[in-house]
Amino acid sequence: MLAKTFALVSLAALCLAHNTGNGGGFKKTCEVSAKGAGQDDGPTINSVFKKCSRNSKIVLDKYYVVDTLLKTEGLDNVEIELSGTVQYTPDIAKWSPQSLYLVYQNATTFWFLSGNNIHMYGGGTIDGNGQVWWDTLNNTHNSGTAGGSSTTFARPIPLTVGNATNVVIENIHEISSPFWNNFVYQSKNVTYKNINIRAVSYSSSPTANSDGWDIYRSDHVTVRDSVVENDDDCVSFKPNSTNIIVANMWCNGSHGISVGSLGQYAGETDIVEDVYVSNITMMNAQNGARIKVFGGNPSPTSTVGGGSGHVRNITFKDFYVKNVDNPVLIDQCYSTDATVCAQYPSNLSISDVHYINVHGTSSGAEGSVVVDLECSDQCQDITAKGTKISPPNGTATYICKNIASTSQLDFNCTAPSTA
Repeated sequence: MLAKTFALVSLAALCLAHNTGNGGGFKKTCEVSAKGAGQDDGPTINSVFKKCSRNSKIVLDKYYVVDTLLKTEGLDNVEIELSGTVQYTPDIAKWSPQSLYLVYQNATTFWFLSGNNIHMYGGGTIDGNGQVWWDTLNNTHNSGTAGGSSTTFARPIPLTVGNATNVVIENIHEISSPFWNNFVYQSKNVTYKNINIRAVSYSSSPTANSDGWDIYRSDHVTVRDSVVENDDDCVSFKPNSTNIIVANMWCNGSHGISVGSLGQYAGETDIVEDVYVSNITMMNAQNGARIKVFGGNPSPTSTVGGGSGHVRNITFKDFYVKNVDNPVLIDQCYSTDATVCAQYPSNLSISDVHYINVHGTSSGAEGSVVVDLECSDQCQDITAKGTKISPPNGTATYICKNIASTSQLDFNCTAPSTA
């Protein structure tokens, strides 16, 4: 009897209804308790999300240890106040089979957030506990296909917004992701703002593939007003990303704001179009404004190039670079051997790409080259104005290959070296 009474009291404390003031309706507030002492809070979180999946506010204001896959699906009109910390356990043997497999580049996730009208906020932290994954990858080099997670050694994504519509994620800290920090997967109308991402290794192991955001098969996505410190793309537009806005970003240690990678899988058609990137600060990075496309491949089952599609209507505006190896880059032989790429050029077309006020300094890693635009076939309607990028030494060099017309570029092109 005592146990039954306690269970009823706990349930009552869990879900507290309150008037939202919206037409006199009521909205449950559901507070998620934490077990403490290192015990797994994953089942509790899943249970609360299931009970409070509609017209609810879910409060995560404690320190939660998560050792169970979080699948919070079917949500409808739900607020998530994350003011505490969600920390995933660093158990590679357990997470590799239990994390949710998402097919593209063998990505997996700790948390799959899905539904309609979802708002996450609160100033809290999602901690991927990634150091053990980084160290293991550095020691084993078990990275799977083209830099992705493998199915035997998964590096799960801390938060995936998947099969979702009308989602806002704001004012959240994300630290130590084993892999990409955020994945927007087959979703529409998703906005991130005021996100602080830090993926920094405390050993000699790099934080490989620690992208801030990867967007895949998604439409109308906005990422803005955020800070990213990592070792890979700040934001990456994967296949079939359309109507994307990225604005007011500070990226350090990055591989750039990247269209791609695209064309990885033979027989697949990859499209990225209608992307507007503005007011970016890119510091100490490998790349700045980048388009990366795999070369072709003769194999009909290739996973290292041979796909088709197009890149169209891309704008990079007010883009500041400091100590960046490749401030402006189009690479249609990404991760492709030069001899293979020469024999089997990329099958993707690139057009309507505009660079406006890209300025700052390169690192000198590529000598005096500050712009490198190399297309496999004719890239159409490539424009640049307000370009002011200086190398550490010498006069700036601008490489162009297969640019249909250079008349709308505000610099003089040089052919790439054949050496």
